[in-house]
Amino acid sequence: MTIAVLSGKGGTGKTLVSVNLASAAGKSIYIDCDVEEPNGHLFFKPQNVREKLVSVKIPVINESKCIGCRKCVNFCKFNALAFIKNKPFIFEEVCHSCGGCMLVCPENAIDEKEKPIGKIQKGVSSDVIVNTGILNTGEASGIPIIKKLLCESVSSEKNPVFIDCPPGSACIVMESIKNADYCILVAEPTVFGVHNLNMVYDLVKLFKKPYGAVLNKCFNEENPSKNFCVEKGIHVLGHIPFDSELGKLNSNAEIAERQNEKYKTLFSSLLENVMKEARHETAADSQR
Repeated sequence: MTIAVLSGKGGTGKTLVSVNLASAAGKSIYIDCDVEEPNGHLFFKPQNVREKLVSVKIPVINESKCIGCRKCVNFCKFNALAFIKNKPFIFEEVCHSCGGCMLVCPENAIDEKEKPIGKIQKGVSSDVIVNTGILNTGEASGIPIIKKLLCESVSSEKNPVFIDCPPGSACIVMESIKNADYCILVAEPTVFGVHNLNMVYDLVKLFKKPYGAVLNKCFNEENPSKNFCVEKGIHVLGHIPFDSELGKLNSNAEIAERQNEKYKTLFSSLLENVMKEARHETAADSQR
């Protein structure tokens, strides 16, 4: 079972939820797809960490073959190619490695080279396998890292998998949830929280994924996000209270579920609800 945890913005609590659910599950896999700012490893402090570089292909132009037709420049919608002083020039930072320039070149003047854009780290924390994607600063897209991370971590895996998605609803989030069996939407109890919840709600509907919500930082007061869930018929999987002790553990990069029996009970109960709902939705989806 692959569970993706997402939210409309950073700081909402998706890493808190995904880290503690993976820990509560025991034998499981935690995958940090927030490749621009991965921080799940700070909580798990994994041991026996192994690293693997991730590269993409970047065009290389043989100037002796280039006739200056500019077909490659006109083809590139990312403006990664230009003709400057009658010479082709490549802006590697904005190249999306589609390979189209190589295909349209009539003189076969374009080849490709490997360019590292980041890395994947794999380690272990107690019974949890911790996989982290890290994008180098300044690179255009983390999608190649997320693809490799998920491909190597999820295939034929029997233990539960928890994907800590990037914030928002951009293409890197789409890539992260594409093959998930179930999605958890994490939201704060504010008007802004509703706006951000609506973004990821629209996204999981677009992808036709089964989903439920976890409401974080809850007070005993009016909760606009809860009202939104009632209005849209979103199943609320659990509430996490606004709790200074929990906030302190989290800000100190401690896994609350491992530090305090109260939070162990909280996240074990949440895990039970998530898995029950995910199995139900997955079974129902297979019969549709």
